[in-house]
Amino acid sequence: MPERDANNDLHNSQNANVEYEDLNEILKVRRVKLAELQKNGKDPFKIVKYDVTHSTKYIVDNFESMEGAFVSVAGRLMSKRGMGKASFCDVRDRDGKIQIYVKMDEVGAEVYEEFKKFDIGDIVGVKGEVFKTHKGEISVKVQEIVLLSKSLQPLPEKWHGLKDVDLRYRQRYVDLIVNPDVRNTFIVRSKIIKAIRKFLDDRGFLEVETPILNTIPGGAAARPFVTHHNTLDIDMYLRIAPELYLKRLIVGGLEKVYEIGRMFRNEGMSVKHNPEFTLMEVYEAYTDYKGMMELTEQLISTVAQEVLGTTKITYQGQEIDLTPPWNRMTMIEAVEKYAGVNFNNITSDEEARNIAKEKKVHIEGNPTKGEVLNLMFEEFVEEHLVQPTFILDYPVEVSPLTKRKPDMPSLTERFELFITCREMANAYSELNDPIDQKERFLDQVAKREAGDEEANMMDDDFITALEYGMPPTGGLGIGIDRLVMLLTDSYSIRDVLLFPTMKPKE
Repeated sequence: MPERDANNDLHNSQNANVEYEDLNEILKVRRVKLAELQKNGKDPFKIVKYDVTHSTKYIVDNFESMEGAFVSVAGRLMSKRGMGKASFCDVRDRDGKIQIYVKMDEVGAEVYEEFKKFDIGDIVGVKGEVFKTHKGEISVKVQEIVLLSKSLQPLPEKWHGLKDVDLRYRQRYVDLIVNPDVRNTFIVRSKIIKAIRKFLDDRGFLEVETPILNTIPGGAAARPFVTHHNTLDIDMYLRIAPELYLKRLIVGGLEKVYEIGRMFRNEGMSVKHNPEFTLMEVYEAYTDYKGMMELTEQLISTVAQEVLGTTKITYQGQEIDLTPPWNRMTMIEAVEKYAGVNFNNITSDEEARNIAKEKKVHIEGNPTKGEVLNLMFEEFVEEHLVQPTFILDYPVEVSPLTKRKPDMPSLTERFELFITCREMANAYSELNDPIDQKERFLDQVAKREAGDEEANMMDDDFITALEYGMPPTGGLGIGIDRLVMLLTDSYSIRDVLLFPTMKPKE
């Protein structure tokens, strides 16, 4: 039935104008069609199941063995061609799409007339025989077609898809329907996480779960989200990192643990940051940050090879080689290379601050030499780190949970991994000296009291755990979303989050 006929019926329907007065014409027509189905006892929403025998991709990929087979497929109607006594349509399921051939002589006149009223976007079940058309298109010759769900909203225009970026993120369900590349991104994301788990599980790591609601937001320098527990009448925090709990498990003797989970940081939003994100942290007893470096490059290169079939990828038009071994530079070496300043020759905090001013690096308060080194790195170095590069030996002032270097106690055994100028991983030789750890917590507390909302709080129970003895341990954190961005060539973090944080529409 053409839409104009349905619209005429609409004006003849009792109370129709009251019920549909705020809907545009297409929405009205689709609701009239649904009302007719319901009136005739054919309400699609009352169908509770449909038996599917094959995916569309399986049929297409295995046509030689499937030709002539009777199959049952289900999916969304994405196009309709013809409408006389025979029609061709495309049906899309999770794995792909297939053409269906609906002929009046095969399904019967009554069923064919009902089929002609189906809309693009409707979900259908199809049973029929696999064949290939004269033009070579693998298809299903339909013997039975059933409307399983009525689409009351029209899909975006066929040839342009859903282009409005804000709308794509808000209505991800539509984005997934009309943009196959988006759907593939999230399928690849799932494969990446599965490959990470396999890599770690095969090496004897134990996956664990630690609390998301914390009484102390520890393990990172970040501003937390605050909530309130009514029964206990205390403020609690959404976790910013699982680190301190995972290290408690190392104290408890589990030795090799990891967690993949959601973290929450009440900070800015950008193409690299979302307040809610996925982080993986790994801890292994009896190793150090060098062991974590080897683990990191092996893990990422293995995952790329397994999921993409290569360790040479393209990100935003630039080739990235993930083949180990990767570049290694200390932070001091990197700053000397790209800023022309050798911090080994700087003897005081004041001298460091003066050099920063000469280099026009913005500083606040009276930062120490180590803090200035970190600022200089961020200002002059990060933009050059396109290929995988480990930056080693961070200042102790910006590494409150990290073991000091024995031969240079102002620095720590810490690295960050940079790829495409973005931090991808952070790792330490974990601080296991409870006395040193308490002193660093006290320093963080002082910074917090001075107004630094990202500084760590004192965690007395964690100190107690360290007092029982934690073996030498290496720890690693990898941002899963950024890794997925890299391996799917996605520019924005919102492109790899199914439901990114959005400001509500007014």
